[in-house]
Amino acid sequence: MNGSNLTLGIDVGSSAVKMALVSYGEHPEVLETFSERIRRRNPQQVIESGLERLLERHGLVYEDLLYVASTGEGELVPRKRGHFYSMTTHARGAYLYHPEARTVVDLGALFCRVISLDGNARVRSYSMTGQCASGSGQFLENITRYLGVTIDEVGPLSLRATEPARTSGICAVLAETDVINMVSRGIPTPDIVKGIHLSIAGRIIQLLSRFRAESPVVLTGGMAQDVGLAAALRELARERNLKLDIYPATNCVAAGAIGAALWGGFRHFKKLQEAPP
Repeated sequence: MNGSNLTLGIDVGSSAVKMALVSYGEHPEVLETFSERIRRRNPQQVIESGLERLLERHGLVYEDLLYVASTGEGELVPRKRGHFYSMTTHARGAYLYHPEARTVVDLGALFCRVISLDGNARVRSYSMTGQCASGSGQFLENITRYLGVTIDEVGPLSLRATEPARTSGICAVLAETDVINMVSRGIPTPDIVKGIHLSIAGRIIQLLSRFRAESPVVLTGGMAQDVGLAAALRELARERNLKLDIYPATNCVAAGAIGAALWGGFRHFKKLQEAPP
């Protein structure tokens, strides 16, 4: 494979490493994306092994890549050429598939971030939840252990709820205590999960409201593929009369990595244009 226009984005999060191989040009093409959980391993080992497999699958060596860009915990990525802030990469990754987007919500493992962007995928402003908030992917994953379900099951379960049981939205510790008490009282799992989704969604809707977010709102990050959370966001938006169209981005999990690859290509060619003859 000709690697002359291939860029690679590597998004190192707190719970997973995401990579995106992009054929950069006037009409960029995402050739492959993948996500691998870090679990209890050394993140650098996860990055190195993932990179090795990706290059092998495409018949490439590292030197074939035009630009390697990192985002997230970028200091863990060896031999990168540049690093980009995650808010700019998530905005760009969402914009590739959804140029109509004016608001992006990055639903991360430790926090959620609302990003306003212009018609050229550039960030205008942003706002985010705190790291201790019970509105994060890590909190939701912790709760699944108490409930005995997988993270992939929570979305469909939430949609089956009939009487959602709301948890505390103040902090993760109190919310987890609420869930333990609900389980002991025999509250059905779908109702507990829906209550958790409504609690998380409530924090995000508050951000969107204060931020005066523009529609449409595109979701990125791991939690963006949770159909129950997306439904809870739309439900609360309607209740608060926020006229927002909310939906997950295509390739939402890898949005940050895709955006890093795209900004890497942009920076490479811009430097070429600026270089003296």
